[in-house]
Amino acid sequence: MADGEMAGTGIAGLDQIMNGGLAKGHLYLIDGEPGSGKTTVALSFILEGARRGETGLYITLSETEAELRLSARSHGWEIGPLVTVRELVPPEALLAAGPAQSLLYPSDFELGETTRMIFELFEEIRPQRVVLDSLSEIRLLAQNSLRYRRQIMAMKQYFARSDATVLLLDDLVTERGDRTVHSLVHGVVNLAQITPEYGPERRRARVLKYRGNAYAGGYHDMRIRTGAVEVYPRLVAQHHTRDFDREATSSGIPEFDRLLAGGIERGSSTLVLGPSGAGKTLVGLQFLLAAIGRGERAAMLSFDEEFGLLVRRLLLLGIDLEAEMKRGLLRIDHLDTAEITPGEFAQLVRRRVADWGAQAVLIDSLNGYQASMPDEAAQLAHMHELLQYLNRQGVTTFLTIAQHGLVGDMKSPVDITYLADTVILLRYFEAMGRMRRALSVIKKRMGGHEHTIREYRITEAGLVLGEPLEEFQGVLRGVPVFVGQDLTRLMGG
Repeated sequence: MADGEMAGTGIAGLDQIMNGGLAKGHLYLIDGEPGSGKTTVALSFILEGARRGETGLYITLSETEAELRLSARSHGWEIGPLVTVRELVPPEALLAAGPAQSLLYPSDFELGETTRMIFELFEEIRPQRVVLDSLSEIRLLAQNSLRYRRQIMAMKQYFARSDATVLLLDDLVTERGDRTVHSLVHGVVNLAQITPEYGPERRRARVLKYRGNAYAGGYHDMRIRTGAVEVYPRLVAQHHTRDFDREATSSGIPEFDRLLAGGIERGSSTLVLGPSGAGKTLVGLQFLLAAIGRGERAAMLSFDEEFGLLVRRLLLLGIDLEAEMKRGLLRIDHLDTAEITPGEFAQLVRRRVADWGAQAVLIDSLNGYQASMPDEAAQLAHMHELLQYLNRQGVTTFLTIAQHGLVGDMKSPVDITYLADTVILLRYFEAMGRMRRALSVIKKRMGGHEHTIREYRITEAGLVLGEPLEEFQGVLRGVPVFVGQDLTRLMGG
């Protein structure tokens, strides 16, 4: 539909899920348990109409006008003259308590009187957008499902004669199996709230029904911030594809490039595996710095290391991250695993790539990413879509993951080696009374690679790779055996 035929909700992500917003002139339902964000979404909808010059009517049966205006002000929103807020108050209560009475008690008057007052308000205002908050009170007045359905049908037929776009809110508290309204309205949006064992509650939005319009199904992460409702559409990689040259990109270290048979190809993902402290972050940053050296933009998304500590640590290695950020070629986002959701993270990655233009991305680490969704059953599906999206955008992606253990046999908390195009393995090993580090490429889908194991050192000059360790066996097990001829040559190495 054309933009003029759609009523935007004021929530960009929700409009995107519904392919442009709500088709004008229809009846819609937003349902969810108390606290899931229904009133906030409804306020965004009615205020977006005012921003577009459309009149609005907000009818509240569940809270007072003062409470509603207070909720709006808590977000920095002001309900202007184009929006009329009315609370339905029983006439007998007005006579008894005066104009200060502001709370609706459904038992005080009949269902027909409530409906009559709603229609009178509509005739008085003739709004283009209407919110009725909420149907729970009308359901209580109706007392049975049949009467309730008839009342909703009457409201639908009445509003259908106008061009108004009507939003009904409903709490999923009573009669959970009752889907009376679902069959009558043009579209249904469900809001859900999940409370994990640790961290704040998490919200999701889901379009259950939308007649005559395509929409993105499934759950989409949602967050309510001060002054904004954000919905993060579920990432579908096949919807984001562009042409690019799959050339190999250099690491900036000749020995590393030889190990990789020329470098890492654009539009591919590289996983760096190894124990804690082995230098996984530095290996990933080496490729980002090489991209910056070519004049490309690079983004790092860090779950683990605090930004200030990371900057100071790398300064000791001659790497000035803040200088690259000031040049506008590097963006570093430090993420809190307890706060961010998978959908929000995917949206952040998309902004760095699509909006900012990052051509190389480092996610450090997948352990932190996994911790951000401890109850998420589809972790691998999330990561698969994200990597596919980055690959289709021609981005060179690097991911780190810390394995359990330090020396010898180690295990990964999650196995995604089959998703990555290239896998680089880091290991500690002991030789001649010293702990050393070894690096090897164990997988590379695009082209060949060396099957050797190279020692590497982290020095003041950064990452330094040596020649292949051809005189040792068992390096990856942590305690190698020397099989060469001249041991003294390696003693000072």
